[in-house]
Amino acid sequence: MELQINNKTTISELQKQFCKEFPYLKLEFFDIPHSASNKLSKAHQYPSNRLLSACRKTRNDGTITINADDTVEKLENIFWNEFGLTAEVFRRSGNLWIETSLSNSWTLKLQNEEGKALSDSRFQRRVDDEDPTDRDTWQ
Repeated sequence: MELQINNKTTISELQKQFCKEFPYLKLEFFDIPHSASNKLSKAHQYPSNRLLSACRKTRNDGTITINADDTVEKLENIFWNEFGLTAEVFRRSGNLWIETSLSNSWTLKLQNEEGKALSDSRFQRRVDDEDPTDRDTWQ
C-alpha cells in the first residue's frame, strides 16, 4: 500500500487508507516525539481533520510504501525521518485501542493478526463499520 504525504492531505485520509489494509491497527499523530521521557497522551494528539501541513516538521512531499512485513518501528521512523511526523501505531484489543510501543519490533501483519485474535466476534461488526478517526476508545 502507498500513502501520499503532502500539505493537502488530512490525518483522517491517512488513517482511513491505513485501516483499509490493516483493520485492527490505526495511526495517530502527535505534536511531540515519542520517547521514554515523552509519554504520549490525548492532550498531544492532533485532531483527525488537521492538515498535515499544520503537523509536519519538514516540508518534504512524497509517498510511503507500506508492506505487511514492515515493523511498526520502521513505519514510525519513516514518518519522522522523511516527513517530520510523530506517528504511533495502535492495535485493537477487544473494544479498546492500545499503543504498540512495547511491540514495535513486530511486523504490521503480526500486529494486525494479534489485534484480530484479541477482538472476539462480539466486536467484529464494530471493527468493520467503525470510523478510524474515533478517539473515544483509546486507553
